[in-house]
Amino acid sequence: MAEKKVVWDKLDNTALLFPVIANQSMTNVYRISAQLSEEIDSEILQEALEFILPYFDIFRMRLRAGLFWYYFEDNRKKVPVVREEHTYPGAYISKNENNHFMFRVTYYGRRINLEVFHALTDGFGGVIFLKELVYKYLRLKYPEKLGNEKDMISSDVFLDKEDSYIKNYKKPGKERKKYKSEKAVIIKGDTFSNDEVGIIHGMMPVDKLKEVCKKYKVTINKYLTAVYVYSIYKEYLRKGASDEAISCGVPVNLRPFYDSHTMKNFFAIISAEFRPEFEDYKFEEVLSIVCESLDRQMTKENMDDIIAYNVSNEMNMMLRVIPLFIKNFAIKRVYSASSHSNTTTLTNIGNIDIREPYREYVEGFYAMLSMSEGQNIKAAVSSYNGVLTITFSSILENTAIQKRFFQTITSEGIPVSILTNGIYE
Repeated sequence: MAEKKVVWDKLDNTALLFPVIANQSMTNVYRISAQLSEEIDSEILQEALEFILPYFDIFRMRLRAGLFWYYFEDNRKKVPVVREEHTYPGAYISKNENNHFMFRVTYYGRRINLEVFHALTDGFGGVIFLKELVYKYLRLKYPEKLGNEKDMISSDVFLDKEDSYIKNYKKPGKERKKYKSEKAVIIKGDTFSNDEVGIIHGMMPVDKLKEVCKKYKVTINKYLTAVYVYSIYKEYLRKGASDEAISCGVPVNLRPFYDSHTMKNFFAIISAEFRPEFEDYKFEEVLSIVCESLDRQMTKENMDDIIAYNVSNEMNMMLRVIPLFIKNFAIKRVYSASSHSNTTTLTNIGNIDIREPYREYVEGFYAMLSMSEGQNIKAAVSSYNGVLTITFSSILENTAIQKRFFQTITSEGIPVSILTNGIYE
Protein backbone atom coordinates (compact mmCIF):
# COMPACT_ATOMS: atom_id res chain seq x y z
CA MET A 1 0.00 0.00 0.00
CA ALA A 2 1.36 3.43 -0.95
CA GLU A 3 2.28 5.70 1.94
CA LYS A 4 -0.13 8.55 2.53
CA LYS A 5 1.19 11.87 1.29
CA VAL A 6 2.21 14.35 4.00
CA VAL A 7 -0.16 17.32 4.14
CA TRP A 8 1.23 20.74 5.02
CA ASP A 9 -0.25 24.21 5.32
CA LYS A 10 0.89 27.81 5.74
CA LEU A 11 0.27 29.71 8.96
CA ASP A 12 -2.19 32.55 8.60
CA ASN A 13 -0.83 36.09 8.84
CA THR A 14 -1.57 36.52 12.56
CA ALA A 15 -0.34 33.03 13.47
CA LEU A 16 3.16 33.84 12.19
CA LEU A 17 3.79 35.86 15.36
CA PHE A 18 2.88 33.30 18.02
CA PRO A 19 5.61 30.65 17.55
CA VAL A 20 8.24 33.40 17.72
CA ILE A 21 7.17 34.96 21.02
CA ALA A 22 5.75 31.93 22.89
CA ASN A 23 7.56 30.74 26.01
CA GLN A 24 6.81 29.35 29.48
CA SER A 25 5.67 32.72 30.89
CA MET A 26 4.01 34.07 27.72
CA THR A 27 2.28 30.96 26.43
CA ASN A 28 -0.21 32.45 23.93
CA VAL A 29 -2.67 29.77 25.06
CA TYR A 30 -6.33 30.58 25.60
CA ARG A 31 -8.97 28.46 27.32
CA ILE A 32 -12.66 27.91 26.62
CA SER A 33 -14.54 25.73 29.11
CA ALA A 34 -17.94 24.06 29.21
CA GLN A 35 -19.63 23.34 32.53
CA LEU A 36 -21.89 20.29 32.36
CA SER A 37 -24.58 19.09 34.73
CA GLU A 38 -22.74 15.94 35.87
CA GLU A 39 -19.19 14.79 36.63
CA ILE A 40 -17.03 14.23 33.55
CA ASP A 41 -16.23 10.66 32.53
CA SER A 42 -12.65 10.81 31.24
CA GLU A 43 -12.88 7.65 29.12
CA ILE A 44 -15.96 8.88 27.30
CA LEU A 45 -14.35 12.30 26.81
CA GLN A 46 -11.30 10.62 25.29
CA GLU A 47 -13.52 8.63 22.93
CA ALA A 48 -15.35 11.81 21.92
CA LEU A 49 -12.08 13.59 21.16
CA GLU A 50 -10.84 10.68 19.05
CA PHE A 51 -14.09 10.78 17.08
CA ILE A 52 -14.21 14.50 16.23
CA LEU A 53 -10.52 15.27 15.69
CA PRO A 54 -10.29 13.74 12.18
CA TYR A 55 -12.95 16.21 11.02
CA PHE A 56 -10.90 19.26 12.07
CA ASP A 57 -7.78 19.59 9.94
CA ILE A 58 -6.80 22.79 11.76
CA PHE A 59 -6.47 20.93 15.06
CA ARG A 60 -4.64 17.95 13.53
CA MET A 61 -1.55 19.98 12.67
CA ARG A 62 1.92 20.11 14.17
CA LEU A 63 4.28 23.09 13.95
CA ARG A 64 7.44 22.90 11.87
CA ALA A 65 10.28 25.38 11.33
CA GLY A 66 11.28 25.83 7.69
CA LEU A 67 14.14 27.82 6.22
CA PHE A 68 12.08 30.99 5.78
CA TRP A 69 8.81 30.49 7.73
CA TYR A 70 7.13 28.25 10.26
CA TYR A 71 4.56 25.94 8.69
CA PHE A 72 1.96 23.33 9.68
CA GLU A 73 2.26 19.65 8.90
CA ASP A 74 -0.35 16.92 9.28
CA ASN A 75 0.18 15.25 12.68
CA ARG A 76 -0.13 11.49 12.46
CA LYS A 77 0.66 10.76 16.07
CA LYS A 78 -1.94 9.39 18.48
CA VAL A 79 -4.70 11.68 19.65
CA PRO A 80 -3.51 13.54 22.78
CA VAL A 81 -4.59 12.00 26.08
CA VAL A 82 -7.41 13.68 27.98
CA ARG A 83 -6.17 14.36 31.52
CA GLU A 84 -7.60 15.70 34.74
CA GLU A 85 -6.55 19.31 35.19
CA HIS A 86 -3.43 19.58 37.34
CA THR A 87 -1.81 22.87 36.27
CA TYR A 88 -2.90 26.48 36.28
CA PRO A 89 -4.98 27.60 33.26
CA GLY A 90 -3.19 28.61 30.08
CA ALA A 91 0.03 26.69 30.79
CA TYR A 92 2.62 26.35 28.04
CA ILE A 93 1.84 23.52 25.61
CA SER A 94 5.01 21.51 25.13
CA LYS A 95 4.91 19.66 21.83
CA ASN A 96 7.10 16.89 23.20
CA GLU A 97 4.63 16.17 26.01
CA ASN A 98 1.51 16.43 23.84
CA ASN A 99 2.30 14.23 20.81
CA HIS A 100 3.16 17.49 18.99
CA PHE A 101 -0.47 18.67 19.06
CA MET A 102 -1.01 22.35 19.79
CA PHE A 103 -4.11 21.99 21.93
CA ARG A 104 -5.05 20.07 25.06
CA VAL A 105 -8.31 18.81 26.53
CA THR A 106 -8.57 18.50 30.31
CA TYR A 107 -11.42 18.10 32.76
CA TYR A 108 -12.13 18.90 36.38
CA GLY A 109 -15.33 17.91 38.16
CA ARG A 110 -18.15 18.82 35.76
CA ARG A 111 -15.97 21.02 33.54
CA ILE A 112 -14.38 20.31 30.15
CA ASN A 113 -11.47 22.58 29.24
CA LEU A 114 -10.15 23.21 25.75
CA GLU A 115 -6.81 25.04 25.69
CA VAL A 116 -5.46 26.16 22.32
CA PHE A 117 -2.15 27.60 21.15
CA HIS A 118 -3.24 30.74 19.31
CA ALA A 119 -1.30 29.88 16.15
CA LEU A 120 -3.99 27.27 15.38
CA THR A 121 -7.11 29.38 15.53
CA ASP A 122 -8.84 32.18 17.44
CA GLY A 123 -11.82 31.95 19.79
CA PHE A 124 -14.25 31.45 16.89
CA GLY A 125 -12.55 28.19 15.90
CA GLY A 126 -12.08 27.16 19.52
CA VAL A 127 -15.79 27.49 20.27
CA ILE A 128 -16.77 25.40 17.24
CA PHE A 129 -14.36 22.62 18.22
CA LEU A 130 -15.46 22.59 21.87
CA LYS A 131 -19.15 22.52 20.99
CA GLU A 132 -18.66 19.49 18.76
CA LEU A 133 -16.63 17.79 21.49
CA VAL A 134 -19.46 18.40 23.97
CA TYR A 135 -22.10 17.13 21.53
CA LYS A 136 -20.24 13.90 20.87
CA TYR A 137 -19.46 13.41 24.57
CA LEU A 138 -23.14 13.77 25.47
CA ARG A 139 -24.23 11.36 22.72
CA LEU A 140 -21.82 8.77 24.10
CA LYS A 141 -22.83 9.46 27.70
CA TYR A 142 -26.59 9.39 27.11
CA PRO A 143 -27.17 7.13 24.06
CA GLU A 144 -30.73 6.28 25.13
CA LYS A 145 -31.73 9.97 24.97
CA LEU A 146 -29.42 11.35 22.29
CA GLY A 147 -28.73 8.30 20.16
CA ASN A 148 -31.19 9.42 17.51
CA GLU A 149 -28.90 12.36 16.71
CA LYS A 150 -26.94 11.77 13.51
CA ASP A 151 -23.50 10.56 14.62
CA MET A 152 -21.31 13.10 12.88
CA ILE A 153 -20.35 16.72 13.35
CA SER A 154 -23.03 19.37 12.91
CA SER A 155 -24.11 20.12 9.35
CA ASP A 156 -23.74 23.89 9.88
CA VAL A 157 -20.06 23.69 10.89
CA PHE A 158 -17.68 25.40 8.47
CA LEU A 159 -14.28 23.74 8.11
CA ASP A 160 -12.84 26.39 5.80
CA LYS A 161 -9.03 26.76 6.03
CA GLU A 162 -8.53 29.85 3.88
CA ASP A 163 -6.19 32.61 5.00
CA SER A 164 -8.77 35.38 5.03
CA TYR A 165 -6.08 37.98 5.67
CA ILE A 166 -4.47 37.21 2.31
CA LYS A 167 -7.81 36.90 0.53
CA ASN A 168 -8.95 40.34 1.70
CA TYR A 169 -5.61 42.09 1.34
CA LYS A 170 -5.59 45.40 -0.51
CA LYS A 171 -2.35 47.12 -1.34
CA PRO A 172 -1.79 49.91 1.21
CA GLY A 173 -1.74 53.53 0.18
CA LYS A 174 1.11 55.97 0.63
CA GLU A 175 0.22 56.64 4.26
CA ARG A 176 0.81 53.17 5.69
CA LYS A 177 -0.54 52.19 9.08
CA LYS A 178 2.06 51.39 11.72
CA TYR A 179 2.05 49.40 14.93
CA LYS A 180 1.36 51.39 18.05
CA SER A 181 4.56 52.10 19.95
CA GLU A 182 3.52 54.77 22.45
CA LYS A 183 3.81 53.34 25.95
CA ALA A 184 0.55 52.84 27.85
CA VAL A 185 -0.08 52.49 31.58
CA ILE A 186 1.44 49.19 32.75
CA ILE A 187 -0.21 47.60 35.79
CA LYS A 188 2.48 46.43 38.19
CA GLY A 189 2.53 44.92 41.67
CA ASP A 190 3.40 41.84 43.66
CA THR A 191 2.95 38.73 41.55
CA PHE A 192 2.26 35.08 42.29
CA SER A 193 5.14 32.63 42.11
CA ASN A 194 5.58 29.30 40.30
CA ASP A 195 3.47 30.18 37.24
CA GLU A 196 0.34 30.59 39.39
CA VAL A 197 -2.60 32.44 37.83
CA GLY A 198 -5.51 33.92 39.73
CA ILE A 199 -8.95 33.43 38.17
CA ILE A 200 -12.12 35.35 39.05
CA HIS A 201 -15.41 34.64 37.28
CA GLY A 202 -18.29 37.09 37.51
CA MET A 203 -21.69 35.87 36.30
CA MET A 204 -24.56 38.28 35.62
CA PRO A 205 -27.97 38.15 33.88
CA VAL A 206 -27.83 39.45 30.32
CA ASP A 207 -31.29 41.03 30.49
CA LYS A 208 -30.33 43.23 33.46
CA LEU A 209 -27.08 44.17 31.76
CA LYS A 210 -28.95 45.14 28.60
CA GLU A 211 -31.22 47.44 30.61
CA VAL A 212 -28.23 49.37 31.92
CA CYS A 213 -26.61 49.51 28.49
CA LYS A 214 -29.86 50.83 27.04
CA LYS A 215 -29.83 53.58 29.66
CA TYR A 216 -26.36 54.66 28.53
CA LYS A 217 -27.18 54.01 24.83
CA VAL A 218 -24.17 51.73 24.34
CA THR A 219 -23.50 48.10 23.46
CA ILE A 220 -22.63 45.52 26.11
CA ASN A 221 -19.06 45.32 24.83
CA LYS A 222 -18.54 49.09 25.05
CA TYR A 223 -20.06 49.21 28.52
CA LEU A 224 -17.91 46.38 29.91
CA THR A 225 -14.78 47.84 28.33
CA ALA A 226 -15.52 51.24 29.85
CA VAL A 227 -16.16 49.75 33.30
CA TYR A 228 -12.84 47.91 33.05
CA VAL A 229 -10.92 51.05 32.01
CA TYR A 230 -12.68 53.06 34.73
CA SER A 231 -11.74 50.43 37.33
CA ILE A 232 -8.07 50.66 36.33
CA TYR A 233 -8.29 54.45 36.52
CA LYS A 234 -9.90 54.41 39.96
CA GLU A 235 -7.78 51.71 41.59
CA TYR A 236 -4.40 51.84 39.85
CA LEU A 237 -4.08 55.53 38.96
CA ARG A 238 -6.07 56.50 42.07
CA LYS A 239 -8.22 58.86 39.99
CA GLY A 240 -5.12 60.90 39.09
CA ALA A 241 -3.89 62.43 35.84
CA SER A 242 -1.42 60.49 33.70
CA ASP A 243 0.88 61.20 30.79
CA GLU A 244 0.28 57.64 29.64
CA ALA A 245 -3.07 56.33 28.44
CA ILE A 246 -4.97 53.40 29.82
CA SER A 247 -5.23 51.34 26.65
CA CYS A 248 -7.43 48.24 26.55
CA GLY A 249 -6.94 45.98 23.54
CA VAL A 250 -10.24 44.73 22.12
CA PRO A 251 -9.99 41.84 19.60
CA VAL A 252 -12.49 42.19 16.76
CA ASN A 253 -13.80 39.17 14.84
CA LEU A 254 -13.28 40.14 11.20
CA ARG A 255 -15.50 37.43 9.70
CA PRO A 256 -18.68 39.54 9.62
CA PHE A 257 -16.80 42.39 7.89
CA TYR A 258 -15.59 40.16 5.05
CA ASP A 259 -18.18 37.35 4.90
CA SER A 260 -15.59 34.80 6.02
CA HIS A 261 -16.11 31.46 7.74
CA THR A 262 -12.47 30.45 8.07
CA MET A 263 -11.39 28.25 10.96
CA LYS A 264 -8.00 29.95 10.95
CA ASN A 265 -7.31 33.15 12.88
CA PHE A 266 -9.17 36.14 11.50
CA PHE A 267 -9.30 39.02 13.95
CA ALA A 268 -7.82 42.46 14.50
CA ILE A 269 -7.10 44.31 17.71
CA ILE A 270 -8.29 47.86 18.28
CA SER A 271 -7.66 49.80 21.48
CA ALA A 272 -10.02 51.60 23.83
CA GLU A 273 -7.90 54.52 25.00
CA PHE A 274 -8.42 56.84 27.94
CA ARG A 275 -5.76 59.41 28.85
CA PRO A 276 -6.75 61.15 32.12
CA GLU A 277 -5.65 64.77 31.72
CA PHE A 278 -7.03 65.85 35.07
CA GLU A 279 -8.26 64.23 38.28
CA ASP A 280 -11.52 62.63 39.30
CA TYR A 281 -13.27 61.73 36.05
CA LYS A 282 -16.80 60.44 36.47
CA PHE A 283 -17.76 57.08 34.99
CA GLU A 284 -20.00 58.70 32.38
CA GLU A 285 -17.04 60.74 31.14
CA VAL A 286 -14.82 57.67 30.85
CA LEU A 287 -17.62 55.80 29.07
CA SER A 288 -17.99 58.60 26.51
CA ILE A 289 -14.24 58.73 25.81
CA VAL A 290 -13.95 54.95 25.49
CA CYS A 291 -16.94 54.72 23.14
CA GLU A 292 -15.59 57.50 20.93
CA SER A 293 -12.22 55.75 20.79
CA LEU A 294 -13.79 52.43 19.76
CA ASP A 295 -16.21 54.00 17.25
CA ARG A 296 -13.34 55.77 15.53
CA GLN A 297 -11.58 52.45 14.91
CA MET A 298 -14.52 50.10 14.35
CA THR A 299 -14.86 50.79 10.64
CA LYS A 300 -14.38 48.67 7.54
CA GLU A 301 -11.79 51.17 6.31
CA ASN A 302 -9.71 50.77 9.46
CA MET A 303 -9.91 46.99 9.26
CA ASP A 304 -8.73 47.21 5.64
CA ASP A 305 -5.77 49.30 6.81
CA ILE A 306 -4.86 46.83 9.58
CA ILE A 307 -4.96 43.89 7.17
CA ALA A 308 -3.01 45.84 4.56
CA TYR A 309 -0.20 46.73 6.94
CA ASN A 310 0.15 43.25 8.44
CA VAL A 311 -0.04 41.34 5.17
CA SER A 312 2.20 43.73 3.23
CA ASN A 313 5.10 42.79 5.50
CA GLU A 314 4.47 39.09 4.84
CA MET A 315 4.27 39.63 1.07
CA ASN A 316 7.37 41.80 0.82
CA MET A 317 9.74 39.81 -1.41
CA MET A 318 12.83 41.14 0.34
CA LEU A 319 11.50 39.99 3.71
CA ARG A 320 10.27 36.63 2.43
CA VAL A 321 13.75 35.39 1.51
CA ILE A 322 15.34 36.33 4.84
CA PRO A 323 16.18 33.17 6.87
CA LEU A 324 13.81 32.28 9.69
CA PHE A 325 16.30 32.82 12.53
CA ILE A 326 16.86 36.41 11.39
CA LYS A 327 13.10 36.96 10.99
CA ASN A 328 12.58 35.66 14.52
CA PHE A 329 15.06 38.14 15.93
CA ALA A 330 13.43 41.04 14.07
CA ILE A 331 9.87 39.98 14.97
CA LYS A 332 10.79 39.76 18.66
CA ARG A 333 12.27 43.26 18.53
CA VAL A 334 9.17 44.71 16.88
CA TYR A 335 6.83 42.86 19.24
CA SER A 336 8.76 43.96 22.32
CA ALA A 337 8.65 47.57 21.16
CA SER A 338 4.88 47.48 20.59
CA SER A 339 3.84 45.15 23.44
CA HIS A 340 3.74 47.94 26.03
CA SER A 341 1.27 49.98 23.99
CA ASN A 342 -1.68 48.19 25.65
CA THR A 343 -2.42 48.08 29.37
CA THR A 344 -4.66 45.04 29.16
CA THR A 345 -7.01 43.10 26.89
CA LEU A 346 -10.74 42.41 27.01
CA THR A 347 -12.06 39.88 24.52
CA ASN A 348 -15.67 38.86 24.00
CA ILE A 349 -16.22 35.52 22.27
CA GLY A 350 -19.93 36.25 22.13
CA ASN A 351 -23.05 34.24 22.84
CA ILE A 352 -22.57 30.46 22.68
CA ASP A 353 -25.65 28.65 21.49
CA ILE A 354 -26.13 24.95 22.25
CA ARG A 355 -28.62 22.98 20.18
CA GLU A 356 -31.53 21.07 21.56
CA PRO A 357 -31.59 18.39 22.92
CA TYR A 358 -28.12 19.00 24.42
CA ARG A 359 -28.96 22.24 26.22
CA GLU A 360 -30.29 20.64 29.39
CA TYR A 361 -26.91 18.98 30.02
CA VAL A 362 -24.83 22.17 29.66
CA GLU A 363 -24.85 24.74 32.46
CA GLY A 364 -22.38 27.35 31.25
CA PHE A 365 -19.31 28.46 29.34
CA TYR A 366 -16.39 30.74 30.08
CA ALA A 367 -13.22 31.87 28.34
CA MET A 368 -9.80 32.79 29.73
CA LEU A 369 -6.69 34.50 28.37
CA SER A 370 -3.07 33.86 29.34
CA MET A 371 -0.69 36.69 30.14
CA SER A 372 1.51 38.52 27.63
CA GLU A 373 4.41 40.93 27.87
CA GLY A 374 3.35 44.08 29.70
CA GLN A 375 -0.14 42.76 30.47
CA ASN A 376 -0.43 41.20 33.93
CA ILE A 377 -4.23 41.12 33.99
CA LYS A 378 -6.72 40.32 31.22
CA ALA A 379 -10.44 39.70 30.83
CA ALA A 380 -12.55 37.44 28.63
CA VAL A 381 -16.32 37.48 28.16
CA SER A 382 -18.78 34.82 27.04
CA SER A 383 -22.54 34.39 27.24
CA TYR A 384 -24.76 31.35 27.43
CA ASN A 385 -28.44 30.80 28.24
CA GLY A 386 -29.06 34.35 29.41
CA VAL A 387 -25.96 34.59 31.64
CA LEU A 388 -22.86 36.62 30.80
CA THR A 389 -19.59 35.53 32.41
CA ILE A 390 -16.55 37.77 32.55
CA THR A 391 -13.35 36.04 33.63
CA PHE A 392 -10.34 37.95 34.92
CA SER A 393 -7.01 36.14 34.75
CA SER A 394 -4.11 37.76 36.56
CA ILE A 395 -0.67 37.08 38.00
CA LEU A 396 -1.05 40.02 40.40
CA GLU A 397 -1.88 39.35 44.04
CA ASN A 398 -3.90 42.57 44.35
CA THR A 399 -7.55 42.29 43.25
CA ALA A 400 -8.60 45.93 43.69
CA ILE A 401 -9.29 46.39 39.95
CA GLN A 402 -11.53 43.32 39.77
CA LYS A 403 -13.37 44.38 42.94
CA ARG A 404 -13.95 47.88 41.57
CA PHE A 405 -15.23 46.39 38.31
CA PHE A 406 -17.87 44.30 40.04
CA GLN A 407 -18.77 47.09 42.48
CA THR A 408 -19.43 49.38 39.51
CA ILE A 409 -21.62 46.72 37.88
CA THR A 410 -23.63 45.99 41.02
CA SER A 411 -24.10 49.70 41.75
CA GLU A 412 -26.31 49.74 38.63
CA GLY A 413 -28.57 47.07 40.13
CA ILE A 414 -27.07 44.17 38.19
CA PRO A 415 -26.66 41.09 40.44
CA VAL A 416 -23.27 39.37 40.13
CA SER A 417 -22.17 35.95 41.37
CA ILE A 418 -18.44 35.50 41.98
CA LEU A 419 -16.30 32.34 41.71
CA THR A 420 -12.51 32.04 41.97
CA ASN A 421 -9.94 29.29 41.60
CA GLY A 422 -9.07 29.71 45.28
CA ILE A 423 -5.60 31.19 44.85
CA TYR A 424 -6.58 34.48 46.48
CA GLU A 425 -7.63 32.65 49.63
